[in-house]
Amino acid sequence: MNIIDRRLNPNGKNLPNRQRFLRRARKIVRDAVRKASATRGIRDVDEAGVVVIPADGIDEPSFHLGNDGFRHPVFPGNREFSEGDRLPRPPGSGRGGAGSGAGEGKSEDAYSIALSAEEFLEFFLEDLELPDLERRKLSTTESEGVRRAGYSVAGSPSNLSVSRTMRNSMSRRIALKRPRPDDLREAEEALAAAEARKAPAREIAALRATLEGLQRKTRTIAWIDPIDIRYRRFEPVPRPTTQAVMFCLMDVSASMSEHMKDLAKRFFMLLYVFLKKRYKKVDIVFIRHTDEASEVDEDTFFHGVESGGTRVSSAQREMLRVARDRYPQDSWNLYVAQASDGDNDPRDNAESAAILLNEIIPMTQYYAYLEVGEQGQRPGDSTLWRAYQELDEPRLAQRSVTSREEIYPIFRELFSRDAGVRGSAS
Repeated sequence: MNIIDRRLNPNGKNLPNRQRFLRRARKIVRDAVRKASATRGIRDVDEAGVVVIPADGIDEPSFHLGNDGFRHPVFPGNREFSEGDRLPRPPGSGRGGAGSGAGEGKSEDAYSIALSAEEFLEFFLEDLELPDLERRKLSTTESEGVRRAGYSVAGSPSNLSVSRTMRNSMSRRIALKRPRPDDLREAEEALAAAEARKAPAREIAALRATLEGLQRKTRTIAWIDPIDIRYRRFEPVPRPTTQAVMFCLMDVSASMSEHMKDLAKRFFMLLYVFLKKRYKKVDIVFIRHTDEASEVDEDTFFHGVESGGTRVSSAQREMLRVARDRYPQDSWNLYVAQASDGDNDPRDNAESAAILLNEIIPMTQYYAYLEVGEQGQRPGDSTLWRAYQELDEPRLAQRSVTSREEIYPIFRELFSRDAGVRGSAS
C-alpha cells in the first residue's frame, strides 16, 4: 500500500517534514524549478510559485508483510483482486494534474509543491558563481561577526569576567592595605596570649585596639567592590570581501526584433537576480546602445524602448569610460556580459574586436557574449560572432540562443561553478 499525503502546508505547519522532503527530493525539485523558469515572465523570475514534480521519481512510503510467520490472505468474497494487485484510481479523483508548472503532461500522480521566493531562488541559482574571482583590494561589507575588545564596567551577566574582576579586587585591597586573614589571626592570638599571661592593662588595651582597627578596616574595605567588576566587551568586525562589478551591454537597435529583445532581457534578468542573490558587494552597470550608447538605470534597461543603427564599439567605449572613472582595475574585479543579434555595422566589427582584445580583455576577469536570433535561424553566423571568434581568447565565452528554453541552460554554462574550458561555442 502506498500512501500519498496531498495535504497543503498552511502557515508553516509541519515545516520540518517539508524541509526533509525538499532535501530528499532535491534533484527532482531543482529540475522542476528550472523547467518552470522557462515559462515565467521577466518580472516573475524571482517570485514564489508552485512547481509540479512527477510521483514516479519519488520513493513513496509503503507497508510490507512482516516476517512474523503469519500469512495474510485477501479477504474472502473478493473475486477480482489478488494480493499485490494495484487498485486503479477512480476517474477524476487525481488532483496532482490540476496544477501548472514544470511537470510534463497531466499525470494523476504528480505533486504540486508551493515554494517560497527564497526556496525558488535557492534551487534556481544552485551551483552558480562568478568565474575567476580574484582577491584584489579588500573592501568591507556589513558587519558579520564580533571580536573581543577589552573590558567594560557594564554589561550582561553572561559576559562577566571573573578573572579580571578578582584581579581588580586584589589590586584595590593591596593599595588600601586591607588586612589579610593572617594578620587578623595573629592579632587575635597575640591578644589571647597577653590575656592568658595577665599582661599589663596598657599592653592588653593596645593589642585590643590593634585588633579592632584591623576588624574595622576589614569591614570597611570590601572583598569585592562594584568598581572592581568588569565585563568582557565585544565589537562588530567588518568582514573583508572582494569587490566586483558586472557590466551589462545590450543592443536595442532596430534590427533587434521583439523576440530577440525578450531573449536578451531574460538573460540579463537571470544575471541580475543571480548577482543580487549571491553577492553583497557586486555593482551592476547597465549600458544600452544603438549607434550610440549610454548608461541607464535598471528600469530603463529592461523596459525602455529605443531604435536606431548598431555600433557595438559605442557600448564598449562607454563601458571603458565608466570603468576608468569609477572602478579602477587594481581594486575591482570586472566582468562584462553583452547581448546582441550580431547585426553590427560592418565597418565597426574590426574596431569592436580590437577594443575587446586590446583594452577590455586585459582589464576583465570574464567576458560573455550572447548572440540572440529568431527561431530556426542558424546560430553564430553573424559577422560580429566571427570577429569575436577569431580572437581565440580564453576569457571570452560566446553562446547563441534562439528560444526561451535555451536561456537558462546557456546561462548555467556561462556561470557554472564547475565549468571547464570557457572558449567559444555555439
